[in-house]
Amino acid sequence: MARYKGPKSKIARKFGEPIFGPDRAFEKKNYPPGMHGMMKKRRKQSEYGIQLMEKQKAKYTYGILERQFANLFDTASRKKGITGELLLQLCEARLDNVVFRLGISPSRRGARQLVSHRHITVNGNVVNIPSYSVKEGDKIAVREKSKSLEAINDSLSANRKTYPWLEWDGAKMEGTFMQYPERELIPENIKEQLIVELYSK
Repeated sequence: MARYKGPKSKIARKFGEPIFGPDRAFEKKNYPPGMHGMMKKRRKQSEYGIQLMEKQKAKYTYGILERQFANLFDTASRKKGITGELLLQLCEARLDNVVFRLGISPSRRGARQLVSHRHITVNGNVVNIPSYSVKEGDKIAVREKSKSLEAINDSLSANRKTYPWLEWDGAKMEGTFMQYPERELIPENIKEQLIVELYSK
């Protein structure tokens, strides 16, 4: 599956919740997409269908491709601990997601573009791989040449969210990934146990 670049609202309607953040289009049409919309009778989903939808929702939320997601699950399953929680922690530790959480970009899609265009550094070195896995204690910053970018400054000035596992220094435009977040701190509405059950079949 190639990375989805179509309307975000259509995907949000498919899952019945604004997985990409506040969405006016979703609020107007918070029912499944398609020509019949609310009138279409939906068959009861099978257990497999419910599990598959949850995996798809996680992939779309974090903007991860099928093979990347499978690799993350494989890594999580080999670690000690609760596999589902570890999977979400690995998703949260992706560089594009950390850039988004720090408020450097208002969306994960925008964060991915900033990383790809070499505007972000990790521990002083430019990293242009969105899937790069950030480690505890890593310093994520806006590259010196990019600190005057209007898009970045607008996003930072509008950002009001903070997360306990991240620390931000506005003067330096630098953040620190303090630790992997506990499951209850991750705000995403994902039932990770269903994903674990799907991969365990």
